[in-house]
Amino acid sequence: MDAEQRGAWPSITVSGASSSFLDYVSASNPGLLPFGRTLPAGTLPPTPHGTTIAALTFDGGVLMAGDRRATMGSMIANRHIEKVFPADRFSVLGIAGTAGIAIDIVRLFQVELEHYEKIEGTLLSLEGKANRLGAMIRANLPMALQGLSVVPVFAGVEAGASVGRLFSYDVTGGRYEELEHHSVGSGSVFARGALKKLWRPGMDKDAAVAVAVEALIDAADDDCATGGPDLIRKLWPVVYVVTDDGAQRVSSDILAAVVGTVVDRQTTERREA
Repeated sequence: MDAEQRGAWPSITVSGASSSFLDYVSASNPGLLPFGRTLPAGTLPPTPHGTTIAALTFDGGVLMAGDRRATMGSMIANRHIEKVFPADRFSVLGIAGTAGIAIDIVRLFQVELEHYEKIEGTLLSLEGKANRLGAMIRANLPMALQGLSVVPVFAGVEAGASVGRLFSYDVTGGRYEELEHHSVGSGSVFARGALKKLWRPGMDKDAAVAVAVEALIDAADDDCATGGPDLIRKLWPVVYVVTDDGAQRVSSDILAAVVGTVVDRQTTERREA
């Protein structure tokens, strides 16, 4: 990659500043970046894609949940993939789209936040984190236009605060703050409908977990790319809650109990549609 192309990556901070790991790698070795690869000419082979992410606020924080299925065309590529990750102590992000590039962007974002904290000696603000993730998505635009898009959703709380905030993005890096709840991925239409019906102001953490799990079950019921809870393999969604105590993953035992409650109720109701 030549110098002119190196300059194509969007700079997060002003020239000469050193708090951005992305700026450092862009200047020193852009080929290491997830969006610094040269794609082969012609039609790209099928790649695993991930869906679906649901996120919602609750009283004291925010929650994000993702199903465990990756698809490659009509085939299930992976049943164990994880699509929700802690970004740092007080934020999480979920990814939908091309799985390989998305996971690399997640790792780069985690290093970016850790690098900033070490250089500056303080945490980046929640707004600042959201803006930096947007810059990375914007840098991936050339690959997105060739079919390798990544669409994340970002959530967290400001350190010392107890109010959860959600941010969504488009493939150009456009950042939008969402209120109450949001969903991305191919099953997002169905998950969003469930969230709109089930979300209530002032919900506690346990109620939020139940709502997120039921939203993913509803999405899996109508979207073949979204995997529902796998009772045979004991595979449950990946769920993180973020409060002023930090980001914590919800345990498998809790998720198994929540899934059991939802499945038992829907079995009793015997609804067809």
